[in-house]
Amino acid sequence: MRPHKQLTRNTGTIAATLSCLLLASCSAGSSADGNSNGSSGKTNEALKVGLIAEPANLDFTKTEGAAIPQALLYNVYENLVKVDQSGKIRPALAKSWSLSKDRKTYTFQLVKDAKFSNGKPFTAEDAKFSIERVKSDWTIATKSQMDVVDKAQAESPTELKVTLKRPSNEWLYRMSTRIGAMFSRTGVSNLATKPVGTGPYTVKKWNRGDSITLARNESYWGRKPNFASVTLKYFKDPTAMHNALLTGTINMIGTMQPPDALDRFKNNPKYKVTEGSTNSEVLLAFNNGSGPLKSLKARQAVRYAIDHKSLMDTCWAGRGKLIGSMVPPTDPWYQNLTKQYPYDRSKAKKLLKESGVAGRTLRLRIPTLPYATACGTVVKSQLEQAGFKVKLDQLEFPAAWLSTVFKNADYDMSIVAHVEPRDMGTVFGSKSFYTRYDNAKFRELLKKADEGTQQEQITNMRAAARLLSKDAAADWLFLLPNLMVAEKDITGLPVNYVSESLDLTGIGRS
Repeated sequence: MRPHKQLTRNTGTIAATLSCLLLASCSAGSSADGNSNGSSGKTNEALKVGLIAEPANLDFTKTEGAAIPQALLYNVYENLVKVDQSGKIRPALAKSWSLSKDRKTYTFQLVKDAKFSNGKPFTAEDAKFSIERVKSDWTIATKSQMDVVDKAQAESPTELKVTLKRPSNEWLYRMSTRIGAMFSRTGVSNLATKPVGTGPYTVKKWNRGDSITLARNESYWGRKPNFASVTLKYFKDPTAMHNALLTGTINMIGTMQPPDALDRFKNNPKYKVTEGSTNSEVLLAFNNGSGPLKSLKARQAVRYAIDHKSLMDTCWAGRGKLIGSMVPPTDPWYQNLTKQYPYDRSKAKKLLKESGVAGRTLRLRIPTLPYATACGTVVKSQLEQAGFKVKLDQLEFPAAWLSTVFKNADYDMSIVAHVEPRDMGTVFGSKSFYTRYDNAKFRELLKKADEGTQQEQITNMRAAARLLSKDAAADWLFLLPNLMVAEKDITGLPVNYVSESLDLTGIGRS
């Protein structure tokens, strides 16, 4: 969370980010020379994309938030593996891999001709360096996902062997996320402003507060992207972003917010609208460690007080999905838990009275992101109707929200979309995380899920999700939809967003 971005990632950024691997449509929209668009007169020279949340900097190894990997992952940085729109793991810088019988040793065969943008060749030594650096130099919460690695060895320039401390169902999947990004041994001195990767694009220019421009990497080892340059244009005002598309200032909107704005484009033949799913859970986060919501009955009262269908209809035009847990339908262990805490105002009032915190004011501190501000007033109203006292504060995002809520846990409730994939353990597995949730049984279920068979993984992850919900560790308002709008001749748009990356490599023009 993810605070898209930018929490998430934990921390969610939440502003919804777009993902999806578009390799299947890499050739979409290309002409013979990759530039011309036939009789339309348009070219594939430049693409301009409207987005909501700008990165605080360009170093996702030390800065939380989804906005950085949204822009850079798979585009500037590549991984050994990546995920497609169905969530399946696909080859990237590793063309193949094998797993030992004891499920602890991965052997990767790497591509031979990849180079970093600083001209240095990518080898197994760089992969070893990148994996070890997560444990030694990274500071964000997700670095713990690499703790399972015992050692990495460069067997040859194109063969990497990684030995785990124990079997792990999740480790290879995590290698498709930001922690699996490959870095140059000589290119990590200034990652906040000068990313160095092997990807199809390089960072050409960053106008802080406005845009990031990526340039096609002409020496890229793989298939060249269709557009010579892509500008990611950031808007604090969604209406301004919509107007920018209508006037041709941008060519597509990567994250449509609020969703009722789709009506401006749906019946306009100049544009195409894409609607799909994401793994971005809009979380009504609770501070489980201190304050009024340390009380289980108070948390349960909040959950019963929320009319989720009415809330989603009111603040997000009814678009999205009610899920009741931290698991989206695209994960193998999804289960519909919306009936665990059905809307029941009478029960909410009763539990609030029994909790001993009635009369205390809940501080609902939300980021200045469209979905959070739109839903925050609805949450406040519904809770007040159940007898709660609520003070709503809007905190500038990312800086103020990340400092106040995410870092210092100075809040009782917040609203943030956690966009990172499979992030239930990240958000609730450590009492030091901003949710301050501390449950040894929950952590044990996660451990069993990771070390067991695939079926045991599903069984234990489902049990963990049920425990989390029963314990009212948070309330899950709804799952954000993937809503994109583009000029009608833009091709290769992802239907579903299931990774941290806005993968630009498959987008073209017909």
